[in-house]
Amino acid sequence: MIARLLTLLMLFTSLASAAPKGTPNILFIFCDDLASQAISAYGEKRKLVETPAMDRIAKEGIRFDRCLVTNSICGPMRAVIQTGKYSHLNGFYNNSNSTFDSSQQTFPKLLQKAGYTNAIIGKWHLMTDPVGYDYWQVLPGQGAYYNPPMIDNGKPVKHEGYVTDVVTDLSIDWLNKRDKTKPFMLMMQHKAPHREWEPPIRHLGHDKDRVYDEPETLFDTFEGRSKAVSDHDMGIDRTFTERDAKLVTPGNLTPEQRKAWDAYYEPRNAKFREANLSGKDLVKWRYQRYMHDYTACVKAVDESVQKVLDYLDKEGLAENTLVILSSDQGFYLGEHGWFDKRWIFEESLSTPFLVRWPGVAKAGTTDKHIVSLLDLAQTFLDVAGQPQPADMQGRSLVPLFKGEAPADWRKSFYYHYYEFPVPHRVRPHYGVITDRYKLVHYYAPDVDDWDLLDREKDPLEVKNFYADPAYADTVKELKAELTKLQTDVKETLPPPRFTHGNKAFDNEPQPKAGDIPKKGKGKGKGKKKAE
Repeated sequence: MIARLLTLLMLFTSLASAAPKGTPNILFIFCDDLASQAISAYGEKRKLVETPAMDRIAKEGIRFDRCLVTNSICGPMRAVIQTGKYSHLNGFYNNSNSTFDSSQQTFPKLLQKAGYTNAIIGKWHLMTDPVGYDYWQVLPGQGAYYNPPMIDNGKPVKHEGYVTDVVTDLSIDWLNKRDKTKPFMLMMQHKAPHREWEPPIRHLGHDKDRVYDEPETLFDTFEGRSKAVSDHDMGIDRTFTERDAKLVTPGNLTPEQRKAWDAYYEPRNAKFREANLSGKDLVKWRYQRYMHDYTACVKAVDESVQKVLDYLDKEGLAENTLVILSSDQGFYLGEHGWFDKRWIFEESLSTPFLVRWPGVAKAGTTDKHIVSLLDLAQTFLDVAGQPQPADMQGRSLVPLFKGEAPADWRKSFYYHYYEFPVPHRVRPHYGVITDRYKLVHYYAPDVDDWDLLDREKDPLEVKNFYADPAYADTVKELKAELTKLQTDVKETLPPPRFTHGNKAFDNEPQPKAGDIPKKGKGKGKGKKKAE
């Protein structure tokens, strides 16, 4: 009898351990302007900075190598994630004059109905209050790096310290206080490493005055390219301000912070002023300063990732929590002589995407399928066991997480960027992307040009093959695919005329970009804060 009871007990224990886990938790770690080149798991040959915590997610899960954005700019991609819809359907086209319609369907609202407790902490940047969250504490507008003001469920508050650390501590505090009878969905959204790349005081001098390898295209001449590509205002050579270069001190530092800031920057700035650099020498100096500051911001984000992963381990949550780390788009770290994003070129089109889901995502794998932040809303709903609304435009990534790629997975992808003329004079353009090619149309206000990029023959994307007779059939096929994709995503051209958005949620005035201008004349004076 005792033997039989022991056998039954062992069987029950075995069945219990094999029983399905409860509804998965979701932790979405989202950065602003985090380039894949700055995550060591992606193996960028410049080896700009080591990111052991981010690398841990890749090591214990999946590194996606081709996660694309639909519109490479902060606010619009955040709206895409909330709704699972392209900009022309969710109504948030740009940072200059868009306001998010919070009455529309979003994945957090659907998760709430399914029994999740939701929170968003950090950068929001959609100009209206978050809806669909049990708790929110967000940065107004772009937010500040040091001692940041925030909005706590509608109430203005102010924190001391560095913004990345503040967002991390608030996120862990919410995890401790959340309703633990429900699965959670937490969007931990960092400001870093957004311009002006202001480092944590503890990481000033972190690289010991290292000289960073320059990208091959730092001095791209744009020869043979559209005016749309060469006539921009986002180059290290022409757009890098004194604040970008840390030649001026931020105004919101505490006396102690300022003392440390000045002790690091002022001696180096004095040498710079004495050198009186110009031309390529000035660009080279700016690039080195940019890399010091940007990578210092990334180091703080990596420390944040480590802290929250450790928390999941300590609380026994890691095994039942999907962790995704990504960014609203990629970013230029000197490639083509640029900073910022916006373009369909690879550095800004492609964003980092790391996934850890124990028991589902196979550890240490890579995936080269074309995926997108557009897919996140449906992915989160699928993870939660909820139906995916038919009007969402992505696809659940859960099959890819499981290593079960559907035979009909996308082979092409549609992109459309709208914001012009401020703040960087990047012409509106749309295009089709495949594994090898990009066919791009620059259409306003003073250009009507096409680019054909061949990533196989020209991985640096510095040549235009559009007029090459050898590519005539390729152009024809891609134009047909472009038309098909525009029909599939329900976009009609030209795009609608924009109206100026609500400024109340920002902490600084927004640029009045107005409509897409005619005859090359802008309708207002842009301010960099809208980036």
